[in-house]
Amino acid sequence: MVREVITYPNKLLRTKSKDVKVFNEELHTLLDDMYDTMLFENGVGLAAIQVAVPLNILIINLPNEEDIQDKADLIEAINPVITHKDGVQINVEGCLSVPGFNEEVKRAKHIVVEYFDRNGNKQKVEAEDFLAVAWQHEMEHLSGHLFIENLSIIKRKKFEKEWKKKLKTKN
Repeated sequence: MVREVITYPNKLLRTKSKDVKVFNEELHTLLDDMYDTMLFENGVGLAAIQVAVPLNILIINLPNEEDIQDKADLIEAINPVITHKDGVQINVEGCLSVPGFNEEVKRAKHIVVEYFDRNGNKQKVEAEDFLAVAWQHEMEHLSGHLFIENLSIIKRKKFEKEWKKKLKTKN
């Protein structure tokens, strides 16, 4: 089922998510709904807080070489923790909770993440390049932050001005 994606400046996006304690059918339904929502919104990642659920859950499904988001490549991460990061890369990022806005963000190039899958099995993964960006972007959501907070003061002010203008024309 497709859920509504909450957008900036919704205060829920500032919420620090809580760890999942129970791996059950309710969790599986949420993960399935998040997947449907992410595809519906043409995203490559989604954190549970973006569908108004303040739990440490994220999903990532990057397109493959054929530009297809293969469900076999889907990452479902519960209670993820970055245990190592190094290197630097700069990529243009966007966010389903900040629709229509893209900007360059500096992130670690290489990371190691530990997390649990939907059945509570511990996983450890290394990621680099765009996959590392996706992990870091989604994990920021879990701590109540958005990628726009990584922008320089000047870029952030420009964003706020454009965003307010956009909200006015929408209403």
